[in-house]
Amino acid sequence: MNEASKPPRLGLATKVSYGIGSVAQATAGAALSQATITYFLVRVIGLDPAIVGLVVFVSLAIDAVFDPLIGRLSDTLRTPWGRRHPFMYASALPIAVAIFLLWRPPHAFSPPAVAAYTLLLLIALRLCVSLYQIPSDALTPELAPDYHDRTTLISFRYFFGFAGGVAVFLTMQTVFLRKDASHPLGQNDPAAYASFGVLAAVLTFGAILISSAATHRYIPALWQAPERRQSLTAALREVFTTLANPSLIAVMGAGLLSGIAGGLTATINAFMNYYFWGLSPQMVGVIGLLVAPSSLLAIVAAPMLSRALDKKRTMMVVFTLAILGGVLPVGLRLLGWLPPNSAPAIPAILAIDGFFSNTLALIGFIIVGSMIADVAEDNAVRTGVRSEGLLFAASNLLPKFTTGIGGLLGALILEVVRFPVGAQAGHVDFVDPVVMRNMALLWLPANLTLNLAAVSLLFFYRLNRSSHEANLEALSHTPAFAETPSDIIA
Repeated sequence: MNEASKPPRLGLATKVSYGIGSVAQATAGAALSQATITYFLVRVIGLDPAIVGLVVFVSLAIDAVFDPLIGRLSDTLRTPWGRRHPFMYASALPIAVAIFLLWRPPHAFSPPAVAAYTLLLLIALRLCVSLYQIPSDALTPELAPDYHDRTTLISFRYFFGFAGGVAVFLTMQTVFLRKDASHPLGQNDPAAYASFGVLAAVLTFGAILISSAATHRYIPALWQAPERRQSLTAALREVFTTLANPSLIAVMGAGLLSGIAGGLTATINAFMNYYFWGLSPQMVGVIGLLVAPSSLLAIVAAPMLSRALDKKRTMMVVFTLAILGGVLPVGLRLLGWLPPNSAPAIPAILAIDGFFSNTLALIGFIIVGSMIADVAEDNAVRTGVRSEGLLFAASNLLPKFTTGIGGLLGALILEVVRFPVGAQAGHVDFVDPVVMRNMALLWLPANLTLNLAAVSLLFFYRLNRSSHEANLEALSHTPAFAETPSDIIA
């Protein structure tokens, strides 16, 4: 690579545009949300919770199986548009179409047909989202090789991802699912979900194209996969060596447990909001709006804390506090230490707790993303191959699979507590408080145990600043990587 072909340092506009790509993930995530999907299919459409849990699990499991293949293809592809961008551009239209169709199951379909229809669209949508997300995430270590600068770049990703997710969620709750005299069904109106699907499809399509185009000019300076022929045995051996990195194993093990907890919580979240706390869709949206500034605090705090305490220590502290804060309101309600749901203090308590819990959790996720990026150089030194796509795919593999397991557990809880399915128009939208208390009693200890166990596994992550800088030094003297644009830093 000659000096003229090297791009300038990443400016604020590029960081922002790259971060906007997370809006696509957040919007597609809202469409794929287990909380929304499960509520829609159980309460609005009237499917059995066990069937819904199985549909979600199968779609996640299939997606998880294909993720490493997408990552591997992204690492080895050779085109005039580099390794990552062809996948990113190709994903935009299929994602938009799948989101549009997901929320429109044909009225004439029987319940088994609706389940099959939803399963096929969930599989297609999840695979296409991976087709964008894995290559896009894999750009981070290439764009920002520095140990701390990549934390800053990832902060922009998480800021726009969270802020975009909150904006989409707020719009869904207060505009599409609002419940008032002119919209008596509120969150139980199937037409409202179909209208939301149109907005989600348009936003996702636009965000993907903006983010992909913003980083397109850096393609000539990004590392290109060498031309080489491999036998299947050699390729599998290389994949195994990449995935056997001890620090990656620690992250994947933590992801396994937190994925189960996340799937469990996501499955019952909407039910808890509407029937445990007695919130209207509008109030759920307002709480989300009040929590949104936590993303600003997280994007500022994550790089500062990472520099002061190092990544691993910061991540473990903030995740532990976030986990404890996340279960605090439910625990206090079960102990009878909170006012009744009709009290104005309840939304305020939930908003304050959500603000601090989300701030801490976002700081943790930003730093974990940076820690996974650090594995890229460590693995390149170990194997002689750059495999960022495979690494990011592997880090998401177990969480996706186990999120499906968590979804099954959540569906099982709905079955065990006998949650009523199929809301009926013209009837009072009521669920027995005993049912919701039993649901909370099952969820809280399971969620707390799984998440704290996940954090404990991250003790075994081995990389730090000194080891990362040693890896960069080793790569700078390796002919295969000597031309990598290490000067492209934030």
